[in-house]
Amino acid sequence: MLWDTFILALREIRRHILRSFLTILGIVIGVASVITMVTLGNGATVQVTQQIASLGSNLLMVSPGKRLGPGQASTAPLFKLADVEAISRDVSSIAAIAPASSKAATAVVGNENWSTTITGTNNQYFKIRMWPMQSGRQFSDSELRAGAAVCVIGNTIRSKLFGGQDPLGKRIRLAKLSFEVIGLLETKGQSTMGQDQDDLVLIPLRAFERRISGNQDISLIQVSVADGISTEKVQSDIAHLMRQRRHLAPNEDDNFNVMDMKEITKMLTGTTQVLTALLGAVAAVSLIVGGIGIMNIMLVSVTERTREIGIRLAIGALEREVLMQFLVEAVALSSTGGLLGILLGLLACMGLKNVLQVPFVFNPTIVLVSFLFSAAVGVIFGYFPARKAARLDPIEALRHE
Repeated sequence: MLWDTFILALREIRRHILRSFLTILGIVIGVASVITMVTLGNGATVQVTQQIASLGSNLLMVSPGKRLGPGQASTAPLFKLADVEAISRDVSSIAAIAPASSKAATAVVGNENWSTTITGTNNQYFKIRMWPMQSGRQFSDSELRAGAAVCVIGNTIRSKLFGGQDPLGKRIRLAKLSFEVIGLLETKGQSTMGQDQDDLVLIPLRAFERRISGNQDISLIQVSVADGISTEKVQSDIAHLMRQRRHLAPNEDDNFNVMDMKEITKMLTGTTQVLTALLGAVAAVSLIVGGIGIMNIMLVSVTERTREIGIRLAIGALEREVLMQFLVEAVALSSTGGLLGILLGLLACMGLKNVLQVPFVFNPTIVLVSFLFSAAVGVIFGYFPARKAARLDPIEALRHE
C-alpha cells in the first residue's frame, strides 16, 4: 500500500513538474546555503589552525609589555641576551630558543628597492618556525659569533629584488651596508593576520646589534617547548623567572608577556566556529521559508483535487490512506529539494574554495543533517494540508467543481 501511495505521489509531482520545481526551490537554496556556509566555515577554521601551526611547534612568544599590541612594548624595558641565556639555562623542557630584534629598512639591489623588515636572530629561529631552506644554507657558527654581513631572505624579497635570478652569492644593501645572500627560505605565504611571512631578511643577531640597531636590546624571545611537555608549565616557569630578573614586586603587574600560540589558535578557531554556526543558522531560515512554500502549494493542491479525494473516499479509501498520499507527496518534494540542495552546495563549495583560498573540508554530518532536516520540513509543513484532505466530507467533495 505504501508503495502505491508513493507512486501516486510521484505521478502527481510529475504532472506539474514546473510548479513542483518552484515549490522545492526554497528547500534547494536553503540546504545549499547551509552546506556551503558550514563547509567554507570549517575550511576557514582549518586554514587558521594550519597558519598558526606554521609559525612554530609548541611555540611561546616572550615580548616586552603587558600584551602584543600597539604602544604596549614601547613603555617596558626590552630584553637582553642574558635573559635569553637565563631562560635556556633555568627553564627545563625547552627544545629551542631564539632571540630576535627587528627593524624596518629598505633593501636595495641595483636599481631595485623594497621596504622590508630586517630581523637579527640565530639558527634556532629556523627550527622553531619549522622553516626549511629552499636553497643555500643557514648561518655558520663563526658568522654568528663574528656578526658577519650575511643574510637569509624570503621569497618575496627574491621576487621583488632579483626577479627570476638565483640570489645566492649576490649582495644586497641593507641600511647602507652590503650583505651577502647565503640562503633562500621556503615559501610560507600570508599569516592569519594577513601579513606576508616571506617578506623578511634574516641576519645574525650580533650583526644586527653592531650594524643596524647599535644596541644589544632584544624585542622578542621565541621558545619552542619539547614534545610531550605542557606548554602551560613552561609558560609559568618563564613568567616566574622573568619577574625575578626584572625585579618586580609581588604586587606589581608583569611588564612582559608570555603568549602561548595555542591560546591564539583556540581564540581564532572559536571565533570562526561561532561565525560558521551563525551563518548556518541564518541560511537555515530559508528552509523554513521553503517549508511554508510547500504547505501553501499542498493546500492549493488539496483544493484542486477535492473531487478526486471525494471519489477515493466514496469508493472505500480510508482517511489515513488519503493522509498518507498527501504527506508522502510533501516529503517527496522536500527530500528531492534536499538532494538537489546537497549537490548544489557541494558544487558551490568546490568553486568558492579557490576564490576564497580556503581548503575544502567535507563534513558528512552536516550533509546528513541538512537532508534529514529538509525531509522533516516536508513532514511538518505537509501534515496540515494532508489532514485537511483526509477529513473532507465525501459527499461535499463530490459536489465540488
